[in-house]
Amino acid sequence: MSDQVHNRIAMLRAERGVSRRQLADALGVHYQTIGYLERGEYSPSLHLALRIAAFFSVPVEVVFSTEPFPLLGSGRAG
Repeated sequence: MSDQVHNRIAMLRAERGVSRRQLADALGVHYQTIGYLERGEYSPSLHLALRIAAFFSVPVEVVFSTEPFPLLGSGRAG
């Protein structure tokens, strides 16, 4: 079992036009931390994960998962 935490931070940032620095400033972390999170090089604390989810106004499960997220467009429209 992998300890990697997968996330959709980059996708959410792009969707909402938020830079790494803007997100970092809002969360009170260094902008490089956002890059480490996005690349899966760092797993957030529960507190930080909840703050990221709150920033985007989504449940934490929308942002983070222990399983890889399906690729967008990989499903077929019925």
